Amino acid sequence: MLIYNIVIWLYKFVIFVVSLFNPVIRGMRQGEAKTLSIIKSSRRKGERWIWVHAASLGEFEQGRPLIERIKKEHPEYKILLTFFSPSGYNVRKNYDKADIICYLPLDTPTNAKRFVETVRPEKVYIIKYEFWLNYLSALRKHNIETYLISAIFRENQPFFKWYGGIFRKCLTTFKRIYVQNEESMRLLKGIGLTNIEVAGDTRFDRVSDIAKAAKQLPKVAEFACNHKTIVVGSSWQPDEALLLPYINEKCKKEVRMIIAPHHVEKERIDELTSNLSCRYILYSDVNEATVMDADVLVINTIGILSSIYQYGQVAYIGGGFGVGIHNTLEAAVWGMPVIFGPNYKKFKEACELIECGGATSINNQESCHRALDSYSESNSNPANAAKNYVESHIGATDIIYKETLGWFY
Repeated sequence: MLIYNIVIWLYKFVIFVVSLFNPVIRGMRQGEAKTLSIIKSSRRKGERWIWVHAASLGEFEQGRPLIERIKKEHPEYKILLTFFSPSGYNVRKNYDKADIICYLPLDTPTNAKRFVETVRPEKVYIIKYEFWLNYLSALRKHNIETYLISAIFRENQPFFKWYGGIFRKCLTTFKRIYVQNEESMRLLKGIGLTNIEVAGDTRFDRVSDIAKAAKQLPKVAEFACNHKTIVVGSSWQPDEALLLPYINEKCKKEVRMIIAPHHVEKERIDELTSNLSCRYILYSDVNEATVMDADVLVINTIGILSSIYQYGQVAYIGGGFGVGIHNTLEAAVWGMPVIFGPNYKKFKEACELIECGGATSINNQESCHRALDSYSESNSNPANAAKNYVESHIGATDIIYKETLGWFY
């Protein structure tokens, strides 16, 4: 632990230096410093607390179905939701199903001890990963029920290396580890753990819930009505460089395209539309008189992409020519074949969608256009494959809830 704690203190110093120049990191440091006072001022004697920790926004979305199930069926519990990353905290700091939302202070022995003793949670759910050794040690010391959910393990992680003793020990903190796949279970059993269950990924439950609660968007419905419609979700410039020749040719003749860039600042939208030679309209400008005059609908607002997918027949998901693809499940849940770039292999669901025939990966303009043409034809098999894949993986939240708070509680 000595080396680990030295690394944590070095990290703390680096964050301090970076925060002098970066307002986002500075806000994170200030938020961490306020955490204990926020909890102390909000906590009341006799309250029962559950602590849910998410590294960032993606992990929050995985934990969200469980949080909402707890609040619905066990309203006597208060929920403390903590984030490590500003990208998670800043987006979800006003989430109404959590009673307190704050940053998790850095994992020093003192911070961990004070935090756990201040919160005094009855149960703790850590989502996917975040193995902070001092926090886990404090939870173990106080015999607090701790669960790891939607976890996924790989051979290259320190748990499975000769030097990973302290990391293997931290896994014994968890009363139960709910993993996404059989490979994770195999790896954990290989180091002697038995408190493991393959429950699946709660993201499938989340996208199913999103689809059930999807907004009806009359402007988009009218634009897509009676047309083959391709939805481009969370696109970046490299994605659009491949798509633009196809858009400018096909959208004048055969199909309609809805493009939702990952960033929607005016400069970014202007850059995209300046390269369109077909008729386009911005979502903010659409009205009943003009929507049918366009071949391309450009989404220049946020928060509606998951609902837009219901109006398309094919989805292209951006990010695959950068650090990694964005959310494929939000499209697949609607029974849409999915196309994405080559950087997808660390995403289990993308690999499995390809295996079942519900998705394809492209790596250049030719393969992109070929995939779009293929999926735009009247062939329901890939669409059925995508929808069946999502539906067959729903249920992880139910397993976790019933075993930790439901039938067996």
